[in-house]
Amino acid sequence: MKAFGTVGLVLIAFAGDARAADLVGAMAVKAPPQRSYDWSGFYLGGHVGYAGGSSNWSATPAGAAGPTAAGSLDLYNAFDGSTGTGSYFAGLQAGYNYVLPSRILLGVEADVSFPNTIAGTAVVSSPANGTANYSEQVELNGTVRGRVGYAPGHWLFYATGGFAWSYDQFGRTQLAGMPAGGTAAPGTTENLFMVPRVGGAVGAGVEVALPSNWTARAEYLFTDYASRGVTFPAGAQSFNSGLTLNELRLGLNYRLNGDAAKSGNFTDPPALETDTFAVHGQTTFTEQYVAPFRAPYAGQNSLGPNQGRETWDVTAYLGMRLWTGAELWVDPEIDQGFGLSNTLGIAGFTSGEAYKVGAAVPYARVPRYFVRQTINLGGEATKVDAGANQFSNSQTENRLVLTIGKFSVTDVFDTNKYAHDPRGDFMNWAIVDTGTFDYAADPWGFTYGAAGEWYQGPWTLRAGVFDLSVVPNDIALDPSFDQFQWIGEIERRYELWGQPGKVAVSGFLTRGRMGSFADAIALAAATGGPADIAAVRRYNSRGGLSLNVEQQFTDSLGAFLRAGFANGNLEPYELTDIDRTVAAGLALSGKGWGRPDDTVGLAGVVNGIIGVHRAFFNDGGLGILIGDGQLPHYGPEQIVETYYSYALTGSTRLSLDYQFIANPAYNADRGPANVFSGRVHAQF
Repeated sequence: MKAFGTVGLVLIAFAGDARAADLVGAMAVKAPPQRSYDWSGFYLGGHVGYAGGSSNWSATPAGAAGPTAAGSLDLYNAFDGSTGTGSYFAGLQAGYNYVLPSRILLGVEADVSFPNTIAGTAVVSSPANGTANYSEQVELNGTVRGRVGYAPGHWLFYATGGFAWSYDQFGRTQLAGMPAGGTAAPGTTENLFMVPRVGGAVGAGVEVALPSNWTARAEYLFTDYASRGVTFPAGAQSFNSGLTLNELRLGLNYRLNGDAAKSGNFTDPPALETDTFAVHGQTTFTEQYVAPFRAPYAGQNSLGPNQGRETWDVTAYLGMRLWTGAELWVDPEIDQGFGLSNTLGIAGFTSGEAYKVGAAVPYARVPRYFVRQTINLGGEATKVDAGANQFSNSQTENRLVLTIGKFSVTDVFDTNKYAHDPRGDFMNWAIVDTGTFDYAADPWGFTYGAAGEWYQGPWTLRAGVFDLSVVPNDIALDPSFDQFQWIGEIERRYELWGQPGKVAVSGFLTRGRMGSFADAIALAAATGGPADIAAVRRYNSRGGLSLNVEQQFTDSLGAFLRAGFANGNLEPYELTDIDRTVAAGLALSGKGWGRPDDTVGLAGVVNGIIGVHRAFFNDGGLGILIGDGQLPHYGPEQIVETYYSYALTGSTRLSLDYQFIANPAYNADRGPANVFSGRVHAQF
């Protein structure tokens, strides 16, 4: 993996498809043919899996001698396709193996796992403490274990055991009654974060050698943690609980003592691709700081001055060839961090890496799982290089591409090679995508849907239908698909002065329960309260159009242009409050100064909203990302962004980014804001 020398990127293995159990055996076909495989040395890797467990608890009034209630929490959570939650996890590991002449392997390994939702709740009632809801959730856990195994050829069979640890969150919510000696009125919630536990772990597994110094494993692990007691002062109640977990894991490791290490190239391990499987990965860390700026007042969704925030993610792209032209991809990911002001305060937000849902503790998600079918229809054949969510293959100029599953709308629509990837080029939301393109998405930017692409000569026609959230900007996607979005796009590729370019026009039509700004303003006038868009929602249609142009001028210089408008009378459904937008910019490689892999970019965007949308904010309304409580002096949001991407290695980039924002959230009374960013991105 190409990121080991920089930020410790490790690979996450694939668990979640029904055929995952066949992974080790199927890939073994491509394992090295030698009878004596060298397992010795250091390795780094990653894993995913699913967990089940329980926590046996007892509750006691604070200061009392004995328990008054007891029970057991079931910590298993089935996968929920609407919210993306479940008792799955993703994590990282590192270790060292030593193989004796007898092929007995002795090793040591340390790992850390980041669960999505390993949690349980119970209702507890007692005369002294009333009725309360008690909860426990594993925030993160890990082990330090020894391994003993036997390694005949390219297979390894092993047993493992050692020390285990976890950090948990305990919670208590008073439902009824007032605890004696406590202050918890009904509705009072107490959360105790990052409470440590220690224990032991035992397990067993099988591992097989793969090409290019990779190995794949399947492993079972049982962990038993010592009892832990916590006290909730407001509820005047103490809880004591034990915790056990059963985990089934799939993982991949890269051996640092392999061929790449022997050649001195530690930072550029090769990707893993066989005739059937492919694995790629990336990691990105960003840090953003907004300097002090003029802010005479602030509202619930305002940007705060003089603050810094970071985000971090690790993604694995795990592919399987199904049949001719068909690929299955699953992308498990670990996410952590927050956007500035919890991703609020600017319509054209400053980081596409900042999700609308922030978290201090890393957690696992599976944002993409989809099938893509490519049907070649003739014409000139071209080679396609392997990459994220892409097998190496060939495709013809004329073809049909069908994609179905969970993915991002912008994987297919509104793409632009100069401004589309916040991990590699510009970072601002309204520059990497058209600001008015209110595409269907959960708070992480993904949804269920289907898209078709028809390539015919220089033309491409795209169309798709996608699921919306249950309510605008909600975590849960609509399981009934009653609220949905149609998207269409037509693209024309051409050459200008012998250089390639393209122009695309996209349109969307959203069908869902959205509020009218005029209705919200009228209701506020009648009630005397702030404008509340949620109170006036009904089934509506909202549409928009956008233009997307890219043009190469030389082999080092290219430019882009985006423009769009959307219906400003109804609330945006998923992304942000922009009714009109124009963005343009340049990207220049460092070839002219001897740094061909470096890139410098400069872009600007102007965002706006129509009159009734402005009046809504002036009446105290809140949008998806913005809402200062008032908007007496409107101004178009004007943003300039520039970045320099420095190639540390062939796969690792360090970027410095600066953004100037005039009239943040369209408010001429606040700002301008200056945002400084640093970004490290690595991929393989």
